[in-house]
Amino acid sequence: MALSGLEIYKLLPGSSKNPEVKKHANCKECGFPTCLAFAMKLGQKQAVLAQCPYVEEESKAKLEASAAPPIRLITISANGRKLEVGNETVLFRHEKTFYHEPGLFVRVKDTQADAAEVAKAVGEYMVDYVGMNLTMNGVAVEAAGGDFAATVAAVKSACPLPLVLLVEDPAAAEAGLTAAQGTQSLLWAATPDNWEAMAKLAAQYKVPLAVRAAGGDLDALAALAEQVKGAGVEDIVLDPGVRDYDSSLAAFTQLRRLALKHNERNVGYPIIAFAGDDPVLAGQHIAKYAGFVVLDRFSSGTVYPLLVMRANIFTDPQKPIQVKPGIYEINNPKPGDPLMVTTNFSITYFSVANEIESSGIPGWLLVADAEGMSVLTAWAAGKFDAERIAKSVKTTGVAEKLSHQRIVIPGHVAVLMGELEEELPGWEINVGPREAVDLPNFLKMQWG
Repeated sequence: MALSGLEIYKLLPGSSKNPEVKKHANCKECGFPTCLAFAMKLGQKQAVLAQCPYVEEESKAKLEASAAPPIRLITISANGRKLEVGNETVLFRHEKTFYHEPGLFVRVKDTQADAAEVAKAVGEYMVDYVGMNLTMNGVAVEAAGGDFAATVAAVKSACPLPLVLLVEDPAAAEAGLTAAQGTQSLLWAATPDNWEAMAKLAAQYKVPLAVRAAGGDLDALAALAEQVKGAGVEDIVLDPGVRDYDSSLAAFTQLRRLALKHNERNVGYPIIAFAGDDPVLAGQHIAKYAGFVVLDRFSSGTVYPLLVMRANIFTDPQKPIQVKPGIYEINNPKPGDPLMVTTNFSITYFSVANEIESSGIPGWLLVADAEGMSVLTAWAAGKFDAERIAKSVKTTGVAEKLSHQRIVIPGHVAVLMGELEEELPGWEINVGPREAVDLPNFLKMQWG
């Protein structure tokens, strides 16, 4: 049972009766001004117990149980590629943030002749999205009546990503786990009929185990998870056994709410979802609230929008995607080529950089530190002004790379022209277009 902030405080040095412990009261080493402030954050799952080095041993067990994340962190891995899911603390991203992206997997069957080829394509797929390399997370190998162990071995050899083993027969499961040795796979699934044997295998091979209930029976799912945990398996994944839009949304939301709002530990685990051939259903699972999403087919046209959607949802809303401030050389510029300036908001940077690159005209792009805001937003917030632009020019040393003193500012902040002339004496300030898409024509007219 979770403890309240005041109950936690009573177990911290701030209220200890032990003089040796009491002397560390309000020491601030945890990052908070008082033990009470730390206790409140601990109760809200916004701090971890390890931040306080002075908790008495007799209090630690109670506090560790209370401070444990409401959704257990599950890890699978292969060849140094790791996927972590769980440890989420909120229902809605705007409340704080989501931490661990759901893994996207493609299903192959052991009766499928091209299973290794599909796995290879999944493992090699990567797309650059605003400076982030978006990739798939693994392959789900299904026992469908073929040589399961051989297929697992072939997929493992063809693809460097983690595996999900979709098998309910314990004998086949053991063969698959043996073939997958050297990786940490997710084993699916324990059912009311096979859970003892599957739990034994999961404990033996030290892999997470998915438990599956029939028809969305969450009570049965929770009871099965408790049985598996009692058999020594701590790393559990939930499969409510529903596959349609309405039932899965209802079941997944209820599981998340029970774990977060009611601290129901028997359902405090990540969820695995099966989207079939439906990318829209996969998108629903990414948003609400799957940890693993299995697709039946792989195509770049299907997975690209899902990867972008996932990246956007799991970006911290309080920390915009940014690029490193500094000088970026585009199309191998020379000293006489134009110097342009923009902010370090990732989408702004890539919009500008891509347009300069497509123009074919070499240029220097000065990216000012605007705390990850777009041009207009940063200007309105006082984060992109003449002083900051001038500081970027002086600290990056870009003037030493140029044979001229001419800088192009975004058209949206033309109002900064006069102030920037004062900050950069001797420089010619040019006002560029308002939109990045107009940069190629502007550059051709001014510098082409």
